[in-house]
Amino acid sequence: PEGISFYNMDLYESRERLDIFVEEVPVSTMADSQSVQEPLESPQRTEEEEYDLYTAEVTEMARQYGVWDDKEEGDMGLPTQEPYVFITEKPPAPTKRETWAGAQQQWKEEEAEEEGTHRGGPEQSAGARLREWKCSEESREDRAVEEEQVSAESSENEPPDVFCTDCQTPIRAFYKLFGPHKDHRVIQIANAAEEVKDEIHKTMCKLEEQIAQMENFASHLEEIFITVEENFGRQEQNLEQHYNEVMQTLTQRYEERTSGLEDEKKQKLEALYSQLIRCGKTLDVSKELIEAAQELHRNEDKLSFLQNEIHRIEEFIKCDPELKLSASMDFQNAAIDFSDVRQMMDSINIVPAPSAPVINPQAPNSATSTSVRVCWSLFSDDTVEYYELYYTPVLEDSTVGESKEPSMIKVKETYCTVTDLVPNTQYEFWVTALNTTGISPASERAVYVTVPSPPFIRHKESRSCPTAALIRWESGNTNPVDSYTVELCEISRERTNSAVTESIVGIPTCESLIQLESGKRYLIYVRAVNIGGLSERSDSIIIQTTGTYFHLNEETAHPCLSISEDGFTMFYGDEELEVSDMTFSDNTFARCVAILGELIPVRGKHYWEVEVEENTEYRIGVAYQDTQRNGYLGGNNTSWCMRHVITPSRHKYEFLHNGWTPDIRVTTHPKRIGVALDYETGKLSFFNTDQSQHLYTYECQFLHFVHPCFALDNPGALTVHNGIEAPAYVKFS
Repeated sequence: PEGISFYNMDLYESRERLDIFVEEVPVSTMADSQSVQEPLESPQRTEEEEYDLYTAEVTEMARQYGVWDDKEEGDMGLPTQEPYVFITEKPPAPTKRETWAGAQQQWKEEEAEEEGTHRGGPEQSAGARLREWKCSEESREDRAVEEEQVSAESSENEPPDVFCTDCQTPIRAFYKLFGPHKDHRVIQIANAAEEVKDEIHKTMCKLEEQIAQMENFASHLEEIFITVEENFGRQEQNLEQHYNEVMQTLTQRYEERTSGLEDEKKQKLEALYSQLIRCGKTLDVSKELIEAAQELHRNEDKLSFLQNEIHRIEEFIKCDPELKLSASMDFQNAAIDFSDVRQMMDSINIVPAPSAPVINPQAPNSATSTSVRVCWSLFSDDTVEYYELYYTPVLEDSTVGESKEPSMIKVKETYCTVTDLVPNTQYEFWVTALNTTGISPASERAVYVTVPSPPFIRHKESRSCPTAALIRWESGNTNPVDSYTVELCEISRERTNSAVTESIVGIPTCESLIQLESGKRYLIYVRAVNIGGLSERSDSIIIQTTGTYFHLNEETAHPCLSISEDGFTMFYGDEELEVSDMTFSDNTFARCVAILGELIPVRGKHYWEVEVEENTEYRIGVAYQDTQRNGYLGGNNTSWCMRHVITPSRHKYEFLHNGWTPDIRVTTHPKRIGVALDYETGKLSFFNTDQSQHLYTYECQFLHFVHPCFALDNPGALTVHNGIEAPAYVKFS
C-alpha cells in the first residue's frame, strides 16, 4: 500500500531488533526512559508476582511489535525463515504499557546477570528498579496529559485553514486527518472563497435574469392593463354610441308620428267645425221659413199667399239635411317600421374596433440598403381585416412646421417589407388596425434605418509593411454609421476564390491597423454596419506583405514640387515660382523643397529604395512628423538624411543630422539608394543597390514614429520604389 515500507530483518539475532522506531519516539519519552535509572521508592512484591508481571508485559510487548517465536509463527501460518516488519511513514509512539513491558524484559535480563555475579549483594534488585520506573512513567503520563490539554486549547484558538465542503464550514487541517471530517472533502480557504464567490455570482446572474424577466412581465402586465382600460373605454364608448343612435332614431320616429297625429287631428276638427257651421245656417233658414209660413197661414188673402212664399218652402223641403259626420272620430293606426332600430340593436353585439397595435423595434440584419422589414403585434384577440402601415423619412434638418405627407401600405399580415428607400436613412413607422366596426388608434412610432452604402477605400492613404497594414476609407454615407467591418481574403495558389479568411468587427473610425503574416497577398474589403445590418462590400484593395508600401503625402509638399499620378515620383521644375504665387500651409515645407512619405506606424523593419539622377542634388532619409517646415532636412535634431551635393571638383555625399556629418567619401555614384529602417535596434542604413554596397548607418533610438523624407535642392526628379523585399545584403542587426 501507498505510504508503507517493508524491511526484511532478523528480529531474533539482531541486537537492534526494536530500534527501528527510535527516530519516531518523542524526545520526552526518551528522557523519561533515561530517568528510569534513578532509584524511586516502590512497594515491595514477591519474586513470583514480579515474574508473573514480567511474563505478561513481555507477551504484550511481543504482540505490539510483531515479535513471535517459531512455534507461534507456525500457529499463525506466517513464514518462518525471515520475519517481515512493516513500518508506516510515521509510526505511533509506544504506549506506556509497551514501554513498561520493554523495560521489564530488559531489567529481568539484568537481574539474572546480577544474581549470577552479585547474588546476595547490596545492589538494588530489578523489581525495585521496575517499581521506580513505573512511578516515573505515571508522572510522565500526567505531564503528557497536561501538554495535550495545552495543545488542544492552542489548536482551538488557531484560525481555520481549510474548508469542509460537506459541512460547509471552515475547519483546521488537523480535523481532516484525525477529527470528524476525516472522510469529508476539504479545500483551501482561498479556493472555497472563490467557489462561493462563483456560486454567488451565478446566483446573482440568475437573480438578474429573473428580475429582468419579472420586469418584462410587469411591463407586459402594465401594457395589458392599459390595453384593457383602453378596450373598456372603447367598448363603453361604442355601446353608448349605439344606444344613443337607437334613442335618436326612436325619438325621431316619435316626433314624426306625433306630428302626423297632430296634422290629422287638425284636419278632423276643421272638417267638423265647417259641418257645424253649415248646420247652424240650415237651422236659421228653417226657422225663418217656419216663421214665414206661419205668417202666410194667418193671411186671409188667399191669392197673395199662393203667389209669395210657397215655392221657396217647397224648394227647401226638397233639400235633404246634412246629418252625416264629415270626419271620423277614429285616428289612423298605421304600423310603425322598427326594422332599422332592430338592426341597430343587434349591431351592439358586433366585435368592437381593434386596439392599437404594438410596433416592434428594429431587429438586427432586418434591412438592406433600400428596404426594411417592419413587424408589429397585438396584445389582445382583436379581429382585424387589414392593417395600414404609414412611414415617413426622419429629416434632421427640416424646418419647424415642415412635414412630408406619409406613405401608406395596406397589408393583412403583421409584417411588411418596405422597398424603394434611401440607404442609411432613418424612417418613422406607425400602424393602425381596421375591421368592420372601425379603426384602431395608431401605434407608437418606431424608427427603422436602412443599411448603409458601401464605404470607399482610399488607396493612396493605405500603407503596409511585412507584418501589418493600415487601411483607410471614406464612409460614403451622409448619416453616421455604428461601426465598420474589415474582411480579409488571403490570395494563394491553393485558394483562388474570395472566401473571407478573417473579419475584424466593431471598428469605430474610418481606419484600421491590421496585423498580417509576412510574405502573403490579401484582398481586403470594408463594410459599414448599423442596426439594420452590413452594407455591401467596398471595392477591394490588394495588400502584399513582402515589403513596406507607402505613398507621398502631398499635403506636406513644397509648392514647387509636382507629384505624379501614381504618387511615387516627385518633380522640381526649372521655372521658379514667385513667392506671391505660392500657397503655404502649416503642414507644407516652406524653405526646403521637400515632401514626406506616409509610413505605417509599426515598430519593426522597413525598407524602400529611391531612384536618383546623377546631376540632381537631393536629400533622402527620415524625419519626425513635426519636423521643422522652415528648415532644411538634416539641419535639425528631428531628421536624418543622406545629401548629395555637386561641387566643381566632385560629387559630395553627406549624412546629416542636426547639421553635422561624418567624414565619409562615396567613390561610386549610386543611381538607386536603398534605405533600411530598424526600430528595434535603432538603426537607419543607406545602401548603393547597384553595387550591393553599404554606405552609412545612423544609430539612434527613435522616440516617435518617423516618416520617409525627400528633398530636391535643384531641378530634377526622384522616384520611390517600395513594396519590395529587402535584399540579402541588407543587414538590420
